[in-house]
Amino acid sequence: MIWGSPPVTEFGADAVLLACAPALALAIDRLLGEPGMRWHPVAWMGRWLAWAGERLAPRMGEPRVLSDARIFWFAALSWCGAAAAVFALAWLFQAWVLTQPVWLTVLALGLFLKPLLAWAMLHDEVLAVERALGESLPAGRERLARLVSRDVSELSPAQVRESAIESLAENLNDSVVAPLFWFVLLGLPGAALFRFANTADAMWGYPGVRGERDWQWAGKWAARADDVLGWLPARITAVLIALLGGARGWRRDAARTPSPNGGWPMAAMAHALGVHLRKPGVYTLNPEGRTPEAADTVRACGIGSRTVGVATLLACAALLGMLA
Repeated sequence: MIWGSPPVTEFGADAVLLACAPALALAIDRLLGEPGMRWHPVAWMGRWLAWAGERLAPRMGEPRVLSDARIFWFAALSWCGAAAAVFALAWLFQAWVLTQPVWLTVLALGLFLKPLLAWAMLHDEVLAVERALGESLPAGRERLARLVSRDVSELSPAQVRESAIESLAENLNDSVVAPLFWFVLLGLPGAALFRFANTADAMWGYPGVRGERDWQWAGKWAARADDVLGWLPARITAVLIALLGGARGWRRDAARTPSPNGGWPMAAMAHALGVHLRKPGVYTLNPEGRTPEAADTVRACGIGSRTVGVATLLACAALLGMLA
């Protein structure tokens, strides 16, 4: 059985087609890109998170109505309620899809998995940072600001490039490998749950003040939930980057970042490229490496593309094994 579907014998030779759903999703990603914001499920998640966040995170300078503990638990319950709704809706849709003819099942799974992962946009945006940096430092900073949440106004050219490569490596997990991992285990509900958790971490998980609101306790549950759901996929991503990029000695740097997951793919990428990746005052990955150059951004995207390709093949093979 697969995700509560009928017995596998009913699929017969159609098992191969069903196992190709992840590959179809990545093909749609490359050919069609992202759906419009009006139709994007991650955008829907973001709108709800923004609405709820305004009511959960206290505004700086205003009197506190709730204690830190109550803020934490209200935010945790809000996260759990929304996550349950996302999971249930995806499960109901998937349960219906699995009763349809196999061609429709595969098409629907591929189409609805696509918005829950994104490689083409990430790949193109990182290369766009490099092109903009070739024009001028301000242009490079401006383009990088679309990728990262940190302040880019004082970054040097090397730091802009390092940040772009770091974003590529970390988001290989968040935007591709982890959604594929949870899709294999639980189907669309698993991928949707992870995307909700990752979006909530991006919007709520900042451990401090952002947008004039204090997220120290309102975002703590969201941050930890994302860490848990991304723990194993991040390590799978790092291993794939290391194998496909020929990295060695990268594991000693994997725990140097504050994030329990982000350092793994970033460290693997740093060693694969032979460069150092730094966030001043926070961490340095592969400190013996050289300063990254423009060609390293292109190489990073190449390693990323190979990683996505192998991860997709592994996902298809795992699904085929579940159906065989």
